[in-house]
Amino acid sequence: MIGRLSTALVGGLALCVVAAAAQAAPEIGQKAPAFSGKDAAGKAISLGDYAGKTVVLEWTNHECPFVVKHYDSGNMQSLQKEMTGKGVAWLTVVSSAPGKQGHVSAAQANELTRSRDAAPSHVILDEDGKIGRAYGATATPQMVVITPAQTVAYMGAIDSIPSAKQSDVAKAENYVRAAYAAVAAGKPVQVAQTKAYGCSVKYQ
Repeated sequence: MIGRLSTALVGGLALCVVAAAAQAAPEIGQKAPAFSGKDAAGKAISLGDYAGKTVVLEWTNHECPFVVKHYDSGNMQSLQKEMTGKGVAWLTVVSSAPGKQGHVSAAQANELTRSRDAAPSHVILDEDGKIGRAYGATATPQMVVITPAQTVAYMGAIDSIPSAKQSDVAKAENYVRAAYAAVAAGKPVQVAQTKAYGCSVKYQ
């Protein structure tokens, strides 16, 4: 009897662990999950810092071919500069765990920003994956647009063509740009959720 109870208890705990790891993504229109972390300069960053501003979250892995597509073409940097020029807070999030593909030190993250002429507001190092899991991030690149009221306006792919070909960038509909335009105009986002494409997020 004790053995059966012990087995049931262990099984139940295992299920709890699985449930915790498989945290669901927030729903469109709902409050964006609060988070805090350190950026590549060692500065503490939290979502609450940007109340009243539109926020874009970008999950990245510099070794992923789909991320490389958007950086080598200049598409991601152009979008970053366009958005931050309009007062948007652009937070690039690295959720790759130590020892996993795409993991970077603070120094490496800063060098990538410099060498690629990237222009995020901050690069957040999410080594334990807490931020990624809170948003249900599954791929790189994956994007989230958060309204000034800190609700989720858009989640999913950066654009409409799920490929690693640079030539597809110009032909694709950019969902992030469209979502920002709708939020800025006080209108509903027409395409509010899509399936992110790319490499899987390399959680621990």
